[in-house]
Amino acid sequence: MKTIPDDLIQQHGLTRNEYEHILEMLGREPTVTELGIFSVMWSEHCSYKSSRVHLRTLPTSGRRVLQGPGENAGAVDIGEGLAAVFKIESHNHPSFIEPYQGAATGVGGIIRDIFTMGARPIALLNSLRFGPLDDPLVRRTFAGVVAGIAGYGNSIGIPTVGGEIAFDESYTGNPLVNVFCLGIAKADEIVKGVASGVGNAVYYVGAKTGRDGIHGATMASAEFDEKSAEKRPAVQVGDPFMEKLLLEACLEVMRSGALVGIQDMGAAGLTCSTCEMGSRGGAGIAIDVSLVPQRETGMTPYEIMLSESQERMLLVVKRGREAEVERIFDKWDLHAVRIGEVTTDGRLRVTHHGEVVADIPNTALTDEAPVYRRPMAEPAYLAEAQRLSLAALGAPPPVREVFRRLLASASVASKRWVYRQYDHMVRTNTLVVPGMGAGVVRVKGTARALAMSVDGNGRFVYLDPFLGAELAVAEAARNVACTGAQPIGATNCLNFGSPERPEIMWQFARAVEGMGAACRALEVPITGGNVSLYNETDGRAVLPTPVVGVVGLLEDASTVVRRAFRADGDAIVLLGRGGDELGGSEYLKVFHGLIRGTPPVLDLALEAALQRLLVRGVAAGLIRSAHDCAEGGLAVTVAECCFNTSLGASVDVPAVAAAVPEFGQIATLFGEAASRVVVSVEADRAAELVALAKAEAVPAAVVGRVGGDRIRVAIDGELAIDESLADAEDLWANAIGRWFDRPRAVA
Repeated sequence: MKTIPDDLIQQHGLTRNEYEHILEMLGREPTVTELGIFSVMWSEHCSYKSSRVHLRTLPTSGRRVLQGPGENAGAVDIGEGLAAVFKIESHNHPSFIEPYQGAATGVGGIIRDIFTMGARPIALLNSLRFGPLDDPLVRRTFAGVVAGIAGYGNSIGIPTVGGEIAFDESYTGNPLVNVFCLGIAKADEIVKGVASGVGNAVYYVGAKTGRDGIHGATMASAEFDEKSAEKRPAVQVGDPFMEKLLLEACLEVMRSGALVGIQDMGAAGLTCSTCEMGSRGGAGIAIDVSLVPQRETGMTPYEIMLSESQERMLLVVKRGREAEVERIFDKWDLHAVRIGEVTTDGRLRVTHHGEVVADIPNTALTDEAPVYRRPMAEPAYLAEAQRLSLAALGAPPPVREVFRRLLASASVASKRWVYRQYDHMVRTNTLVVPGMGAGVVRVKGTARALAMSVDGNGRFVYLDPFLGAELAVAEAARNVACTGAQPIGATNCLNFGSPERPEIMWQFARAVEGMGAACRALEVPITGGNVSLYNETDGRAVLPTPVVGVVGLLEDASTVVRRAFRADGDAIVLLGRGGDELGGSEYLKVFHGLIRGTPPVLDLALEAALQRLLVRGVAAGLIRSAHDCAEGGLAVTVAECCFNTSLGASVDVPAVAAAVPEFGQIATLFGEAASRVVVSVEADRAAELVALAKAEAVPAAVVGRVGGDRIRVAIDGELAIDESLADAEDLWANAIGRWFDRPRAVA
């Protein structure tokens, strides 16, 4: 007789076919607790059921890769017996519902993913997307997310050393909050999330379990609508001070040798950690949830298993070492409670005061979760969106007006208002601070440093998912190379709309293909990441936004370079070549409200050569500053090289051949051609750098000099921009802060 009604199945995000599959696996009707367990483990957020077939095509191995996808985080060899452990995760839906806690717990979750691997976290980055700042709701969300990131990272003592932020109407009701963390571990002491050894104890450690976060994974696998505010209970509450204790206690236990495996209770909480650890180890786990420390009365087994309360871990401890582990956690004033043991049967068995409430094969929840190859279709909008007629736009605006408005546009302007809220110098490892290029931290005890950057342009992916994703990989790796670091590994966070829409799945699949192509060409393997689907509000998806995080190794930390010009009289050299590349540009969006055309052409062979040149040029002491040409184009890049220096610049660049001659100056100065970097070099060594570029087959030309108190940009000898450095920097530096510092009318 059927005991579970259809509406309850639907409330759990399960389809009728999925429920029938559960019946086949169990040979019976599931209990309500089992239904909840299947619901969260088979959600998009946990099972990757719509994306897995595509993710398998990504390159995930390489000579430095120590751990690829499948564990809590990826790891790469950085020499001297050390590994860099890193990953990026999303906390998009919770951050819209409750901005502060949504972002804060996103930071806490990614930190736990890193120290779960036995690594000490040393750096954070974030990649954020919001709607336009003239919307009061967006400003509230934006301020809350930034405060949440700062509140958690600052309190736990891990520096936020960089990131990126962009704005577009599509993110108004569904912001993107992607958080990246990097840590350092001994290469031969990386810890895995595995349960093994029959009879070994299973320990619950950390904070008590509450009702916050129940069905968080399921919520993250659904789109928003007018009832989204009702999902506030599915947002967890974080405690960074508890997490600091947990971090130190877990690292101490790992050093003791008493540990078999460990996993964070993140998405799907106790459910995910138990069944995934058991599945990886080919073992079963039996637990009694009545033993779980609880901070609320009357919690049911369903609530305990699905709670996503923060700062909790699951440990498997070697037999005979239990007292030792308990003493360590007691020293740090943390709960360490034995709630079960490892078994031989490969099942997740959950009891509550002696009653069995769930008994499921681990593989049914993990390896045998549904995998869909969903229908795909090229979006109907695409052909029209890729057609760009500049002539139809009328006469172009004055170049000076374009320059000033782009500097003040939210996506281009300084993010100082944001990063001044972050403690970016704690732990004294930071070599490049936020806003000065890719984040760079020293590896203490060595001469080396690690550079890291997160990048992704949703407009480019909207116009051509394959090329847009290639460009995201190239930009992230290029930003790392601009510091002098060799890119060695990558992680990704793939933010898209509903996979049930064929056009969204087409975007996703093409983006994964493009990402794979670029990673292979640049020899940057993907070591793990995250997929965030259903980023939609009332049926409207966000711009498809794959974010790529790249980590690079700098052999000599003392050689690191930043974006800003260094000295009066230095030569300015443009590496790479320009083109008529206004498709998907910031210019088109700011001045014409358009996302049209095709993204910039990407020559991956040239991109690889450019990155080799940057690494060689920095190591040789030739390159004194380097800044990637991205949003806003060449003129904005030159200006940004001047900011924070009190040094102006004068440059003269060749005109690009524009399809519409009237837009020649606009295309030359504000086109966003790929694989271009503005560098500075001592004047008497400029020829040496140009020769090195020639050897790498990278176009290079001396285009100007650093100095003065103005920004002057000429095109083939004709002055196009002549702006006071102080005025331009004021526009750029204060554009975002003015939205929050200005007085507001009282309603």
